[in-house]
Parts: sequence; C-alpha cells; structure tokens
Amino acid sequence: MIILNLLCDNGHRFEGWFASSDTFRDQQARQLVQCTYCQTSSVTQLPSGPHVRRSGVATAQHRKISDTADSTDTTAAPLTQPEAVQNFFQALAVMARQADNVGDRLPEEARRIHYKEAPPRNIRGVATAEETRELLDEGIMVLPAPVPPESETH
Repeated sequence: MIILNLLCDNGHRFEGWFASSDTFRDQQARQLVQCTYCQTSSVTQLPSGPHVRRSGVATAQHRKISDTADSTDTTAAPLTQPEAVQNFFQALAVMARQADNVGDRLPEEARRIHYKEAPPRNIRGVATAEETRELLDEGIMVLPAPVPPESETH
C-alpha cells in the first residue's frame, strides 16, 4: 500500500491510498480517481519524498527547519474535528449519489470491473468484513465506510 499526494485542477491537495503506482495510473487513466473536495477526476500526482524515521529526538535545528517549511505551506488551515467529520459525510453522500448501487453484489461487481469484465464506473453496495478483506487482498480498492442515510443519497 502506498500513499500518494494528489492535486486536482481546482487546486485541492489530498492523499490517495493505492496498492501500487501502477494501480494509481490505471485508475487515473480510467478517471476513477476523484478529488475528495470537488469530485473532479482531473487529478495529478504531486512529487513527494519518502518518510524516513530517525532514531532519537529531533534536534532544535531540525525542528526550526520543519517549522519554517510548515509556515510557508499554502494549503488550507486544518479543520476542526466537527468540520472535518461534516465534510467527510458530505463527500460520502455526494459519492454515494453518483455511484451505481449494486447492493449485495458489490464483491462480484468490483471484481468484474477490476478484471475488465465490466465497464469501469463508481459503485457502492454492501460487503461483509471477510469479503472486503478478500477484495483488498486481491488488490481491489474498496473503501469500507458508513452509509449515509437514504434521504441523502437519492
């Protein structure tokens, strides 16, 4: 699993979790990668360096450099927890409205799309924890998430 820094054409920065770089490029080509803020599929990967964990406590100079780098960051200020939760549920509702509801056929349909036996599209539905693990083990990206109320998805 890799985490990529992404940028949409509207300037929103966000992270994406993918099985590999090839998986990201494949999903991007099929326009399956969408901005978490505005749902556009015009998304590009930002360059990023690996995270290297060093032993011991960071030096004062290292902290000063990090603080300076953080202060020039042009991304939006962090949201408070209630705002972040509200935005998350609003984004889920938008994605759910735009996705094809396949119900309990989710594992089967996700596999058909992954193996190019069905046209690529966003789907939603229901899967057991075991079915979800099996999909993830096969490299099929699924996002177990709470289901927004039916009134918010239709």
